[in-house]
Amino acid sequence: MAKYVMALDQGTTSSRAIIFDKTGKIVTKSQREFEQIYPHAGWVEHNPMDILFSEYQSISTILGEGLINPKDIACIGVTNQRETTILWNKETGQPVYNAIVWQCRRTAEYAEQLKAQGLEAEIKEKTGLVIDAYFSATKIRWILDNIPEAQALADEGKLLFGTVETWLIWNLSGGAVHPESAVHVTDYSNASRTMLFNINTLQWDEEICNKLGIPMSILPTPVPSSKVYGLVAPGIQGLETLEGIPISGAIGDQPGALFGQNCFKPGMVKSTYGTGVFLLMNTGSKRVDSKNNLTSGIVWGIGDEVTYGLEGSAFIAGAAIQWLRDGLQLIDKAPRCDELAETVEDSNGIYLVPAFAGLGAPYWDMYARGILVGLTRGVTRAHLCRATLEAICYQVVDLLNAMRSDSGIDIASVRVDGGASVSDVMMQIQSDLLNCEVNRPKVVETTGLGAAYCAGLAVGFWKDLEEIEANREVSKIYTPDMKESVREAMYAGWKKAVTRAMDWIDHD
Repeated sequence: MAKYVMALDQGTTSSRAIIFDKTGKIVTKSQREFEQIYPHAGWVEHNPMDILFSEYQSISTILGEGLINPKDIACIGVTNQRETTILWNKETGQPVYNAIVWQCRRTAEYAEQLKAQGLEAEIKEKTGLVIDAYFSATKIRWILDNIPEAQALADEGKLLFGTVETWLIWNLSGGAVHPESAVHVTDYSNASRTMLFNINTLQWDEEICNKLGIPMSILPTPVPSSKVYGLVAPGIQGLETLEGIPISGAIGDQPGALFGQNCFKPGMVKSTYGTGVFLLMNTGSKRVDSKNNLTSGIVWGIGDEVTYGLEGSAFIAGAAIQWLRDGLQLIDKAPRCDELAETVEDSNGIYLVPAFAGLGAPYWDMYARGILVGLTRGVTRAHLCRATLEAICYQVVDLLNAMRSDSGIDIASVRVDGGASVSDVMMQIQSDLLNCEVNRPKVVETTGLGAAYCAGLAVGFWKDLEEIEANREVSKIYTPDMKESVREAMYAGWKKAVTRAMDWIDHD
């Protein structure tokens, strides 16, 4: 009888493979970072082969450890950076261009053109999204417009599009080597982030595709998040022992974390602190349309049931700490930010607005840029470190306030995860600024855990959601300890700083 589930967690800066046991605990994991490509200011790319091979290397490392027998792996689930866009030749398996990453702003002008055409209301009603360069549709259009080979292959019926889970599953199930078994699918949660998927009908929207000039022949088949899509193909170097194992789960990274946090009931909320920060609320079997510039979409499909969610995202969270380390070289390693932040009581009146790639929800300002305000001679690097942590937390406050307004629910607890959630000082700041409980689980790899749970449910490794819920263990609960007057003054300062960052880049 199988003992484990393997999750492939393909993120923005690294690829991971994680082995979970029946209780949802991590048995072993492996991680590989890969190159970030910045061809121009505001442009972000990845080499799709780097994505694929870094994931393969992570899997190979785990298999090479000898800690687990591949025969004990029940299935594989995949979770991924969502809007990142890959187009490839289905006969050769070669990408026609680098992956255009979710953070990339090159299509901002095209997004403005779509707004000028009056498409906002239709796209919001059908897809639950605002028109923005963030989502996959504008990125697909850019590749078709700028890479002649792409349009030529599309005309010949040889071009495929996928977000990252689609790319991984296609290759794992056979790719160009075994085309007879290769599956070209995307789960509902990832399809929901393309700006092409009708979340009411669970189908690609023909009218939107036509208006954007995107051939529907390149689009993968939309499927539930928990289903056997295919089997690992034979002959993948380093992965030969996985041949025949079902690939049975796929879910975007943020819905994956919501699922991994067991937020199965409407009104439950999670916040993930990764490269960006992402707040998601389960809204149940009905979509809730936001009046505060949040997006609505499908967070997962299990069997015949689809669950909707409200989402807000800020593009820069952990990336701001990386900037302190790699860009400014103020710290030598990320945990040093916490250590310095804890040496001061506050940020000495300064605010960092990390709009390095524009502002996401609820502002959606593609032309905002990062600023640091309130500087005096008394400011030290410790204050800047604390201001960086506060900036991440303020963005979550913006999102949660919008969620409270849209849903009418007074959210009393937020479940947190992601790499930066291990920061005790930041989680206490977060609880203080939100004025609610912050609940951190023992297993903070909830994105991968969500993918594992989706995969395991499809093959009967876990029988139902109740069995999964019994696995969750709490690491720490943070409660607010800040005067209301202080909280209000700090947040007012943040809102003032945001106005200074907005509309910074000149545009017509």
